[in-house]
Amino acid sequence: MKSTLIKNGTVVTASDEYVGDILIEDGKISMIGRNLDVKADTVVDASGKYVMPGGVDQHTHFLFRMDDSRCVGWESSSAAVCGGTTTIVDFVNQEIGKSLKQSVDNYVRDEIGDQACCDYAFHTVVYDPTPELFEEIRHLGDPDYGIPTMKLFMAYKGQPYHMEDGAVLKALQEAKKVGVTIMVHAESAEMIATLQQQTMDAGITGPYGHAVSRPPIVEEEAVKRAAYLAELADAPIYIVHVTAKGAMEAIRDSYAKGVRIFGETCTHYLTVTTDVLKSTSPENGEFEGAKYVCSPALRSQEHLDALWEAVKKGWLNAVSSDHCAFNFETHKKRGLGDFRKIPNGCAGVENRMQMVWTYGVETGKISKQQFVELCCTNPAKINGIYPQKGTLAPGSDADILIYDPAGDYTITKATSHHKTDYEPFEGRAVKGRPAQVYLRGKLVVENSRYLGTEGEGEFVPGKPYGLAYQK
Repeated sequence: MKSTLIKNGTVVTASDEYVGDILIEDGKISMIGRNLDVKADTVVDASGKYVMPGGVDQHTHFLFRMDDSRCVGWESSSAAVCGGTTTIVDFVNQEIGKSLKQSVDNYVRDEIGDQACCDYAFHTVVYDPTPELFEEIRHLGDPDYGIPTMKLFMAYKGQPYHMEDGAVLKALQEAKKVGVTIMVHAESAEMIATLQQQTMDAGITGPYGHAVSRPPIVEEEAVKRAAYLAELADAPIYIVHVTAKGAMEAIRDSYAKGVRIFGETCTHYLTVTTDVLKSTSPENGEFEGAKYVCSPALRSQEHLDALWEAVKKGWLNAVSSDHCAFNFETHKKRGLGDFRKIPNGCAGVENRMQMVWTYGVETGKISKQQFVELCCTNPAKINGIYPQKGTLAPGSDADILIYDPAGDYTITKATSHHKTDYEPFEGRAVKGRPAQVYLRGKLVVENSRYLGTEGEGEFVPGKPYGLAYQK
């Protein structure tokens, strides 16, 4: 592979900011510093631009089914790198009757194939908590697995992936023996099931009913319960997609008391309020809001403000996309007349970094160093792929985002790479855009245009005892 020298850019990591140069050789960063006096096959002048690690998005679903709907898959993975994210950590759902390893192997063969445009790591998701499953947890961090994280759903009563507290406790007990991080979707399944029926009975059948039936308290209660389970097991636990002020405070306060509990939030929970669920259009009427149905539900501005404070102060340590790209016409409209049948999730992997930069860095809510920490470095550490990913350092993969802060534009479906029939952030003005993106030293994006080759993304095995064990 030819060498590349990136010169005169403002290098930004989770701890530093300075004008410097980066030399890329054989897909790795070989040198980094000021005024490097070296030769390279290609020289890139990054003057006036920020040079940062490629993003790591630790929460994506490139395969998720709700009833007979399935989201857009790996054919849209170019969206990640076009938005500056070079590595994703995707959730792989266990197949009923299959081991976690068999499920992952089948997923790679049947779903990813030769389509991956970004590098990828995995979380496993439990669907079948057999005794054999708890034995297999002990091997997740082994080199032939390389998947040191596991997710369990506390929500979704009646679904095969709903886990009772006993299963969560057993998983925590086994996981701590080998450094595996247990992640949970924390919402009260019982509360939601009751509230959903009551909301339907009250005649609230449209998309806003989704938020009515999943108020913040159902999340806060489950987070507190998760904290008790972690305390009982004396094991770390990670709460995915935190949306509510009370849930965030439960994490903060439990951690302050010595419980090893951590959490992330997501782009849309920082930038979109519940009001969009009430939106209408001439074509779709009140059902327009279905485009924004995701779980947990969107919240009011009070909660958005609290989440920004949380990421600034480190009470939540990552910002993910929770990318789950259901189409509107073919998927979401199956919930007409019954919000419970609207597939939960929307696209977001492409716009995560620009949205966080625009509404976080540009508004002074977080620093540039915190941006890198939240969007790149901490996700890599949490999932055991740091320092290969998530930082700029000699020996790290040359996954590099050159960000042009002057490249303002407006997000539209017409320019999106999500391959969905709508864009959740349609019409949002963002400040800055990826000028160039390098994946292991190869230029794969220039001015938001994909230049790479489908299938060049590679699996990145994670190591156990990630950040949740180190804090």
